Amino acid sequence: MVEYGGGISEGPGGQVGGGSNPFGQGGDPFGSLSQFANDAVSTVSSLSPVQLAVGIVIVFLALVILRRAF
Repeated sequence: MVEYGGGISEGPGGQVGGGSNPFGQGGDPFGSLSQFANDAVSTVSSLSPVQLAVGIVIVFLALVILRRAF
């Protein structure tokens, strides 16, 4: 961004310093949660009906196995 003149306006500390959280990314921690939910909805909505049916069967079988395990 420095090449395009954005270096001073964004501040040199923001470019050198990492993030504010332990994972090195700044910003809203729940922002990534909403992005995860948005990506999940986009992925599910793009699946074919056969893939959705297989996914539902896999989830159902996993729940049955978990119930028998505990």
